[in-house]
Amino acid sequence: MIDLPPEAWEALRLSLRVAAVATLAGMPLAFAVAWLLARVAFRGRWLVEVAVLLPLILPPVVTGYALLAVFAPAGPLGFLPFAFRWTGAALAAGVMAFPLMVRPIRLALEAVDPRVEEAAATMASPWRVMATVTLPLIAPGILAAAILGFAKAMGEFGATITFAASIPGETRTLPSAIYAFLQVPGAEAATRGLVLVAVVVAVVALGLSEWLARRVAARVRGA
Repeated sequence: MIDLPPEAWEALRLSLRVAAVATLAGMPLAFAVAWLLARVAFRGRWLVEVAVLLPLILPPVVTGYALLAVFAPAGPLGFLPFAFRWTGAALAAGVMAFPLMVRPIRLALEAVDPRVEEAAATMASPWRVMATVTLPLIAPGILAAAILGFAKAMGEFGATITFAASIPGETRTLPSAIYAFLQVPGAEAATRGLVLVAVVVAVVALGLSEWLARRVAARVRGA
């Protein structure tokens, strides 16, 4: 059992809540964007790809600042309750995790042989083909996207602290708590405990995503 002070457990529980909300809210949009990029040819596609990947390239603080400019009280969407709240932490984490949710789904879709879907479409409606053929084939990719997105949301720091700050009990997530404990003399044990939790989450997520990626390849080859 990891020995952590109450405020560290509080930060861990908040991180789990933030990551779960960010993942659940982001997955439908990630699927829609992945489908668009994998299956639809349209002008300006590269702009969508750039927009999706931009959070991975920009410094996270820049992403957080952009969110703050939009959702701050004086911003165009300042009437929405995000800035300096746990919902803002979830939004920032979701934006940063979004590219990692789109990519596995897109790769899984691109790996499916279109002839399989075309053959099924001769006997069923497009929605039935989606439900009974496409989704089962890409299910490991969807799971990998959810796992990677959750892990990224759990570990997000720069955009979150810029947009939602580090308010104990409200927006202080696991990475923010690690940073806060580093500033406190004698808090080395709590820092090490939280670091261990973060490492375990990352390693498990990477291992599961790699295993699921192999499942996608094996399932598609067998289709």
